[in-house]
Amino acid sequence: MDKQKIINMYNMQSHPEGGYFAETYRSELLVDTSSGKRNASTAIYFLITKNSISHFHRLKSDEGWHFYLGDPLKIIEITPSRELIETIMGPSLNLGHKSQYFVPAGHWFASTSLGDYSFVGCTVSPGFDFKDFEMGKKKDLSDKFPNMNEILDMYCLD
Repeated sequence: MDKQKIINMYNMQSHPEGGYFAETYRSELLVDTSSGKRNASTAIYFLITKNSISHFHRLKSDEGWHFYLGDPLKIIEITPSRELIETIMGPSLNLGHKSQYFVPAGHWFASTSLGDYSFVGCTVSPGFDFKDFEMGKKKDLSDKFPNMNEILDMYCLD
């Protein structure tokens, strides 16, 4: 399927971190968090293209990724203990691709399609709220993770 058809089909919008998204679910159930009340869960369709990567950011909630269609997707994480983790999601389970993957709250992460596009779903619990979303600034992350400048150069906006 053509990526523009997917964007049109789901009326996807540009996401501040990169890529395109469309919210598909927002739980009516509210839960208390340390940041205030949040929906119990949210879900989106997310399309990442070779020209629109998802730049380093972090959330205050866990985020589950679900691979649907297209080319393999690479997720790059930096854990609070400064460990670098790279995970490949995709259609080829026999090659070790993951069809589902979870990024824990507090990890810095970015992602990129390893081809023309990757169409995935993301589920956040407690639910996504832009108040709990932080974009990574290259200088700040470089100061914190000086041995990862090459990765930060590739996946930070500034």
